[in-house]
Amino acid sequence: MKIGCPTEIKPQEYRVGMTPEAAQEAVVRGHEVLIQSGAGLGSGFADADYVAAGARILPDAASTFAEAEMIVKVKEPQASERAMLRKGQVLFTYLHLAPDPDQTNDLLKSGVTAIAYETVTDARGGLPLLAPMSEVAGRLAPQMGAWTLQKANGGSGVLLGGVPGVRPANVLVIGGGVVGTAAARVAAGMGANVTVLDRSVPRLSYLDDIFMGRLTTQYATAGAIADLLPDADMVIGAVLVPGAAAPKLVTRAQLGLMKPGSALVDVAIDQGGCFETSRATTHQDPVYEVDGIMHYCVANMPGAVPRTSTRALGNATLPFMLALAGKGWRQALRDDAHLRAGLSTHEGMLTSGPVAEALGLDWTTPEQIIN
Repeated sequence: MKIGCPTEIKPQEYRVGMTPEAAQEAVVRGHEVLIQSGAGLGSGFADADYVAAGARILPDAASTFAEAEMIVKVKEPQASERAMLRKGQVLFTYLHLAPDPDQTNDLLKSGVTAIAYETVTDARGGLPLLAPMSEVAGRLAPQMGAWTLQKANGGSGVLLGGVPGVRPANVLVIGGGVVGTAAARVAAGMGANVTVLDRSVPRLSYLDDIFMGRLTTQYATAGAIADLLPDADMVIGAVLVPGAAAPKLVTRAQLGLMKPGSALVDVAIDQGGCFETSRATTHQDPVYEVDGIMHYCVANMPGAVPRTSTRALGNATLPFMLALAGKGWRQALRDDAHLRAGLSTHEGMLTSGPVAEALGLDWTTPEQIIN
């Protein structure tokens, strides 16, 4: 199979969909790997690294999309990229369709077979292709929130870890999954007072055990959030409903409960955000203010550390990419129910129930497509 990897064009996105090591793995299995010139530079990989791995370098996105039978990316295809997709082609990348009707409609019109990283599952009920980027985003969240709290950036001027004689910041993490756990670990490590909310009592028990009293756990309810907001210097939104739009857990009216200059960090912004006042921002212009509260809502947070992020993502996606290329997408999905869960569109049909519910569209099950 011809596997194409174009340069990412989303603003300030420096990751790449395939490392030279992944390219080599595909080549030794008999596949042809096509890399757009310069695609790996943001992550520290030169064209020569891919050539040494056996890949072929193409001059631009148009030639990469035209030749490739499967496109492997990081971020959802932008409008100009969606115009180059076609029926019979496989797209393997993050999609986050639930809050994005324009992208959904374009993918359906193109006829492409689109498989979303973020809804591929595993035997433990996890999301193995989302997890590595969730780890990165979770660990970045307190760092970015601490930067947002600096007075020069519009924040309240609170140091996350405090100093002797001055209390540290209070950090509220809503969601105790992969993102929330990573965020809590870093925030606690920076010396903050951390509270984690979640609706799973077993998860809260797990967090209580692994952190050994270094943070507070509490069952997540609307009332609990409202009670904790007045004391919070930073709120990290770390909730996820797989494939669906994120629930709105902090309303605009509740911003009035918070101290001026406090920071909201919305890691769920790819799925529409979990704060009512959230809107996607970029690394170039990451922060905005609403009612005196600073919002950090960068939609591709892991893109800030592309060297780490690309390697982590590549490690997770490689086995699935090789299965799709080696067996063909239809047989690969027949053989692996977890990969099948990632199928989002095929020849004009939507195949994701959560996306259909979010956008009010009809859908067909993946099983109906592959059988």
